[in-house]
Amino acid sequence: MSNKIILLGSGELGKELVISLQRLGEYVVACDSYAGAPAMQVADEFEVINMLDGDQLDAVMAKHQPKLVIPEVESIRTERFYEYEKQGITIVPSAKAANFTMNRKLIRDLAAQDLGLKTAKYEYATELVQFKAAVSRVGMPCVIKPLMSSSGKGQSVIKKDADIENSWNYAMEGSRGDLAEVIIEAFVDFHTEITLLTVTQKNGQTLFCPPIGHRQERGDYQESWQPCPISAEDLATAQDMAEQVTKELEGSGLWGVEFFIANDGVYFSELSPRPHDTGMCTLSGSQNLSEFELHARTVLGYPIPEITQEKAGVSAVILATSENSEAPVFSGVAKVLENKNTDIRLFGKPTSRPYRRMGVVLLNGEIDADIRQMRENAAELARQIKVN
Repeated sequence: MSNKIILLGSGELGKELVISLQRLGEYVVACDSYAGAPAMQVADEFEVINMLDGDQLDAVMAKHQPKLVIPEVESIRTERFYEYEKQGITIVPSAKAANFTMNRKLIRDLAAQDLGLKTAKYEYATELVQFKAAVSRVGMPCVIKPLMSSSGKGQSVIKKDADIENSWNYAMEGSRGDLAEVIIEAFVDFHTEITLLTVTQKNGQTLFCPPIGHRQERGDYQESWQPCPISAEDLATAQDMAEQVTKELEGSGLWGVEFFIANDGVYFSELSPRPHDTGMCTLSGSQNLSEFELHARTVLGYPIPEITQEKAGVSAVILATSENSEAPVFSGVAKVLENKNTDIRLFGKPTSRPYRRMGVVLLNGEIDADIRQMRENAAELARQIKVN
């Protein structure tokens, strides 16, 4: 008998997850703040609600009486999850994990202060005067992020005094939910930035996917590739950190754990208790199971005997560049698909705006392929697809 699952957040990651869950026979109700969101297009039912309104969340739970709730975005009234757990509803991966990781302050303090993991120096601020003082203490360059945001919204780098007020305003504009606070991080001089997809199982050992490299612009991922070469020592350190923090947060699921790899070691950066945007490259066939298939299996309690690297895989985002459109149209798709070992995922977002992520180009190759060349090829193909 299938479980009824409520998905909170219905973007492109949620869409792929719904497909994976339905392939395992599950029934999914997709929720988001607007109609026509990508996951709603493939779900069994959908609800349009304000997920920061606890009463609306309660009403959806009462109406559908789900077995599981899977959060896919940050802006949710996550403190309600503790009560749902008491009612016998499984929160993925747990109410504690969802509550902590929806807020950068909670997860950073857990990692740095409670677990003693290596992180960049950081401070918090809730007003401009406090922010300026924190920037002075942390030093420039420094990275600014809202405590609650997604897809890089509100993130910036302060390099000089003239940047300070603009960065503050940008962080406030990009903040999601009702939390008006930012984190100021010292800039880490890293040579590699990775996502370590980590799978915690109810009845099995913690598993790790091969590390995924990624590049960001405007705080948002632009391309990712797997495998990403790092030293065995750095990989072991990252795996140990990821296992510590996921064990502390409890629950079963796939986690996207981000790290900076620098000459002086591995720095814990962030963590998401769900499939990660940089993990889109696993849709290329680079692993035996994509990140979405892994998440679906583990939240349902199905075994995952192993995760294996099958190919080299690359993703490059397709961005909207024109002004806002209510009915985006894509051109260049057929030309791109003439290339071997190439695939495309168009997300189905009902509107576009400049720099909005509208899809990805996926490439795969032999495990020992030239990843740099594959990245260049994927980026060029992504640029050939126009969103009008």
